[in-house]
Amino acid sequence: MSRTAGIACSLLAAALFGGVAAWAQAPAPAPADPVVAKVDGQPIHLSDLKDAAQSLPENLRGMPAQKLFPTLLDQLIDGRALVAEARKSGLDKDPAVQRQVEAAEDRALQTAVLSKEVGPSVTDDAVRARYDQDLAGKPGEDEVHARHILVDSEAAAKKIIAQLKAGGDFAALAKQYSKDPSGAQQGGDLGFFKKDEMVPEFATAAFALQPGQVSPEPVHSQFGWHVILLVERRHAEPPGFDQARDELRQKMIQEGVQKAVAKARAAASVERFNLDGSQIRATDSAEPPPAAKP
Repeated sequence: MSRTAGIACSLLAAALFGGVAAWAQAPAPAPADPVVAKVDGQPIHLSDLKDAAQSLPENLRGMPAQKLFPTLLDQLIDGRALVAEARKSGLDKDPAVQRQVEAAEDRALQTAVLSKEVGPSVTDDAVRARYDQDLAGKPGEDEVHARHILVDSEAAAKKIIAQLKAGGDFAALAKQYSKDPSGAQQGGDLGFFKKDEMVPEFATAAFALQPGQVSPEPVHSQFGWHVILLVERRHAEPPGFDQARDELRQKMIQEGVQKAVAKARAAASVERFNLDGSQIRATDSAEPPPAAKP
């Protein structure tokens, strides 16, 4: 009930019961953040329950407060009781515990400064403007649907290509030979992807193929040797705003975090030492001399 509504109700009571005395005895409005429990005299506020509710999975956050809050209150009381017991036992003075408390405080402060620096710049309007800038009205991109088999050696890849030319089944050979988890689970199926979503060597080879064609030679990348089957090509139109919103928001958050970290790092005085605590010398990063030949 608002303060105005409370006063109106009190005045009505005074009129009904004949006098100002009844209005003067009316209860004061409830505080905005009432104390809902105390543990060893330490208060638990309604805001503590609301904060605890926000940390729950989404399906639980939607429960009515009158059902959810009593359970949360019991959990907070249990937690505060454990904290009180730990303090009575002197555990708050334990160096290992103090380090954990300091680490938790550091994490909370990091989250707070990132929220302060990044949050205001990632509004709905800002995400929409980013969509208009990056995606709206832009031409779509080509995508390919491919399967691959990843092995450790060029010889093994060539052997698989020979088996495919002899009529071997790609999915079956992927399950048999590929060291990529998708080989065993999905017959090497990578689904659709854009050219910039794969390492350059793999992407160049895949986009050079035609549907139904297998790479004539093994393709080498940082992961090993690939045999690639192109399944399908398509031209993907840019996603609509509703499709792109969450991904754009996440991208903007990541960019904001990187900018905030760089800003903080530039403003801080940083000294680095060797892992044994000694001063780093100019020669510490030099390449070691080549081993003498026997």
